[in-house]
Amino acid sequence: MIELEGVPELIDPVMVAAFEGWNDAGDAASTAVAHLEREWKGEVFAALDAEDYYDFQVNRPTVWLDAGVRKITWPTTRLSVVRVGGEKPRDLVLVRGIEPSMRWRSFCNELLGFAHELGVELVVILGALLGDTPHTRPVPISGTTSDADLAQRMDLEETKYEGPTGIVGVLQEACTHAGVPAVSLWAAVPHYVSQPPNPKATLALLNRLEDLIDVRIPLGELPEDARAWQVGVDQLAAEDTEVAEYVQTLEEARDTAELPEASGEAIAREFERYLRRRDGGPPDPGERTRPPKPPKPLGDSADPAEPPESSDSSDSDDEDSSED
Repeated sequence: MIELEGVPELIDPVMVAAFEGWNDAGDAASTAVAHLEREWKGEVFAALDAEDYYDFQVNRPTVWLDAGVRKITWPTTRLSVVRVGGEKPRDLVLVRGIEPSMRWRSFCNELLGFAHELGVELVVILGALLGDTPHTRPVPISGTTSDADLAQRMDLEETKYEGPTGIVGVLQEACTHAGVPAVSLWAAVPHYVSQPPNPKATLALLNRLEDLIDVRIPLGELPEDARAWQVGVDQLAAEDTEVAEYVQTLEEARDTAELPEASGEAIAREFERYLRRRDGGPPDPGERTRPPKPPKPLGDSADPAEPPESSDSSDSDDEDSSED
């Protein structure tokens, strides 16, 4: 039995989780949850026992000095709570950690124990995968669920993915079997520039999360960071003819797949987002579109074998996504 002392009764709580590792290309997902913790000053109320789930030769602890005293931080998964104010306040239970090395079923059951005790109504798991998508276009976001009714109600794709999976897929299925509504949001990160950070993908995930759970998320410096990231990648790509030609091929494939309807829809969604932020209105539900193969990466690349949860995806309406 999980006992949570000092945690107040929560209002319409939603659990938002992300895990570093295989499901986190460009660190986009874990950075998104870290952003929520930072902006809303989340307070950690629980941490899973690191020895139960982690191989310390794979994820090593770190030593640091606190007023001259050496301390050790162990790799684990921590939970914090933030309250989102406004006309309709609600609480978010933020889960941020590292994909466990072992005992995944026990890991998921422990997280579901917290969800049950806190009265969580929905679990949203963020992930990022490597994809054949140009960095110059809006970041494709796939919203998937194993629940057919939830897919229809929240304008999501019912997942049809088969193949290797990570903790995101395992946790989503554990939620489904436990009767807890669960959604996965996946950002597609260009495989040719996969090294972290990727603020554009982080921003896209937050925008889609904002639409999904009907909250206003303070973005801070993320839009500017995303624009700076794209400018930097533009410069790197321009210095490599092979990469520049490949990016152009991806752009043409993407634009051909989306025009003419999608471009008008994307402009309309971007304008609606601008008006909502200007007027302080609530976000509207997001919508769906789809993304579109590979040269040598720019710089060091992560393992490209990331598991897509769905073949269809939604273009994020992130504020940095329009071309300069």
